[in-house]
Amino acid sequence: MNDQITAGSVAFYTVPTDSPEADGTFDWTSTSMVIVHLECGAIRALGYTYADSGTAVIAQKLLNELVIGSDPTCHPATLQRLLRAIRNMGETGIAMMAVSAIDNALWDLRARLADLPLVQLLGQVRPSIPIYGSGGFTSYSDSQLSDQLGKWAEQGFAMVKMKIGTDPGRDPQRVIAARQAIGGDCKLFVDANGAYNVTQAIELAHCFAQQGVCWFEEPVSSDNLVGLDQVRRRAPLGMDIAAGEYGYNAWYFRHMLDAQAVTILQADCTRCGGISGFLDAASLCWAHDIPLSSHCGPGMHLHVCCAVPRAVHMEFFHDHARIERMFFDGFCEPAQGQLTPDRSRPGMGLELRVQDAEEFRVSF
Repeated sequence: MNDQITAGSVAFYTVPTDSPEADGTFDWTSTSMVIVHLECGAIRALGYTYADSGTAVIAQKLLNELVIGSDPTCHPATLQRLLRAIRNMGETGIAMMAVSAIDNALWDLRARLADLPLVQLLGQVRPSIPIYGSGGFTSYSDSQLSDQLGKWAEQGFAMVKMKIGTDPGRDPQRVIAARQAIGGDCKLFVDANGAYNVTQAIELAHCFAQQGVCWFEEPVSSDNLVGLDQVRRRAPLGMDIAAGEYGYNAWYFRHMLDAQAVTILQADCTRCGGISGFLDAASLCWAHDIPLSSHCGPGMHLHVCCAVPRAVHMEFFHDHARIERMFFDGFCEPAQGQLTPDRSRPGMGLELRVQDAEEFRVSF
């Protein structure tokens, strides 16, 4: 086995959405992805994040200066060097997303060098994990909303999530339309992306509860820990308050959990320092006896979510599932609302279909 990482590269892609998308605080017509490849002799591994071209620039610089030539079995030492290198840029935002993509590739490489699926290298806790269909954008008509969520329910998804917050006055009617589309047996989640104030959020939580909504994500800004706690304390019994997708490090997750701001923590290994950072979040959830759910990027989270005890489900985000299905051989398809790692493939089991992705590649 080669004892050094012999090569590394970064590619940047922008993929148009299949229709305009929006949530309570943002709208978009394309999604960008940064893919990192690492090589160790004949072994080639990958990791990725969903981020802009600035992230690709930082990732390439870090690869050239700190990763190429390093020992893949000394992954934690390499990660510490990466974190020190971004100190003056701030250990959040695009710098940490660049580190995240590299860390994900390092985990994939370690598993491939051992010729193991990543879930086995991490230590498997469960054979598969439930997912929830995620979309229902506020830019959708009621017909589009009902069609998307209803199809997921028909396919056996036990949970679906919709976006709210762009027009609070219409949100109760949109939630009713969603409930009618999915029937009474499928759980309904809502995500405001921090669009409401505390009073609005509490009032609407009780309104949404009439339609059986059992998950209210970012009812107020995730930076407003006091506000999240106020909503949590006054939400209807049985309604989880979730946040954490914008966490970039363990300190963020610790502050959120210490503030008792959520009943379920979210973490995203394309942002929070990669799979290493996700494992940190999982340990904090274990210590606080709080469930953990992954945010977006289903292909990147599958193995780690099957390896941490407090994980309860994964987000199957429409945008990212669509791109990963287009880009990667080895993308795992849902079966009856569950995702199962393919243990016949080493690492995360993903291989970039270079020709299929090439039309979306952009210089950085």
